[in-house]
Amino acid sequence: MQIIECVSLMQKKVNSLTRHKNNKMEFSKIISVTGKPGLFKVISQSKNAVIAESLIDNRRVAINATQNVSLLENIAIYTYEEDVPLLDVFTYMFEKTAGKEALSHKESSKNLTAFFAEVLPGYDEERVYASNIKKVVQWFNALVKAGMDFSKIEEAKTTEEVETKS
Repeated sequence: MQIIECVSLMQKKVNSLTRHKNNKMEFSKIISVTGKPGLFKVISQSKNAVIAESLIDNRRVAINATQNVSLLENIAIYTYEEDVPLLDVFTYMFEKTAGKEALSHKESSKNLTAFFAEVLPGYDEERVYASNIKKVVQWFNALVKAGMDFSKIEEAKTTEEVETKS
């Protein structure tokens, strides 16, 4: 009787781990779609469209080739030295907020720019507008709410760099 209970318990754990692994969010698969609110996770691609799942309500949508799509991985923020990838900005924000959501994107422009200056002190104030900062903060809060852990992404990135150098 105990062996059957043990096997059943092990199967439940394996199933939950498999589900958790499949629900793992990869930053490289997060997109923004012009005209649609929030962020989306790419699920798969078909011949004429990308199937994506909303991070807000988990609804799946087909995004056709005529819609403007941006991979967050390809976005960078202007600084006076060099462009900083959005993932790095999100990581700095994650460290600053201790893994919690940042201030609301509905805060005043003054508060948003002050917060952003703390996170990324060398950003180019002439080329990065308050509307850009508002969008970055909104995206960050959506990702944190969806369960994205930027500290683990950074660890994985560092591990990959060490492996490629070896």
